[in-house]
Amino acid sequence: MVSRRLTPDSELPDRPRKDEVAAKYGEFLEKMRTEIRSRHYSPRTEETYLGWMVRFISFHGLKSPEEFPAGAMNEYLQYLALRREVSASTQNQALNALVFMFKHVLKIDPGDFGDYAVAKPRRRMPIVLTKEEAQKLLEAMSGVCRLMGYLLYGSGLRLMECIRLRVMDIDFGSCQVLVRDGKGRKDRVTMFPKCCEDSLKDHLKGVKALHEKDLANGFGKTVLPHEIENTDPSADVRWGWQYVFPGNRLTVDQKSGRVFRDHIHQTTLQVAVKDASEKAGLNKQVSCHVLRHSFATHLLENGCNIREVQELLGHSSVATTMIYTHVANQSVPNIRSPLDGL
Repeated sequence: MVSRRLTPDSELPDRPRKDEVAAKYGEFLEKMRTEIRSRHYSPRTEETYLGWMVRFISFHGLKSPEEFPAGAMNEYLQYLALRREVSASTQNQALNALVFMFKHVLKIDPGDFGDYAVAKPRRRMPIVLTKEEAQKLLEAMSGVCRLMGYLLYGSGLRLMECIRLRVMDIDFGSCQVLVRDGKGRKDRVTMFPKCCEDSLKDHLKGVKALHEKDLANGFGKTVLPHEIENTDPSADVRWGWQYVFPGNRLTVDQKSGRVFRDHIHQTTLQVAVKDASEKAGLNKQVSCHVLRHSFATHLLENGCNIREVQELLGHSSVATTMIYTHVANQSVPNIRSPLDGL
């Protein structure tokens, strides 16, 4: 077996030097942030794109973005594929960030940048829990995090879709959940698990009491979607626009000084799922997204149409949803192992 020495992270030329880049090119990064927000990209996209800019500038020796040499983008993308051995999706993410910077911030045509080593895509099967494992995991959770776990598994929500739910997005009458501005900036409707209706209603009573307390203290505002903020800025104190899962503390905007209550932080749920997995004794690498995978797989096992599952998940193409047909336990029970026939 041929062994190879992996380059330590401290020796990698694109190791983020956030303080140095921020100190030297803070104005440029702020300009990019403004361009991102003007196009109403999600906060996570903003964070990701700015992170790639820090790495890209560090890779080129902290040169000014206006002084990048010809082929700077190709050189970096090739480095990611050959030296860092990143996945195809990670390389594409970096590419999108760099193209955005050149086109919208530097106002430069990036030109033909196709001549670089492309990271080889890897086909991985999604990790899926059995119905018994899903039950064990949810029972090992408690409080608000268990309720959020119910929605991840019972409605097929992504992590941030669950965390950013608004009160008005839950329709108890029709047992539906409106996913607002999901992946690809698309709205969709998915099912609401009837079994957790009472728990969620009790939870919302507590949230409403908290909101009324905030209002009495002169606060009570939340963050609005851009289109609502522009057309109806006073909506930030209305009950329907409040987050279903608010944070424990008020947040202060460092620039405007505005005080508002944001949603619960994503790591709260991520840690709760990880801890519950260990407590339940599951021998799988469980994350919040595994509950969404399990939602789709179990629907198919129950005989749900693939197109219906596609709509519930919000996939643009049914080809994306088809991956779950490979892990759904539909035909395996009717097939015997050849070893059992000996």
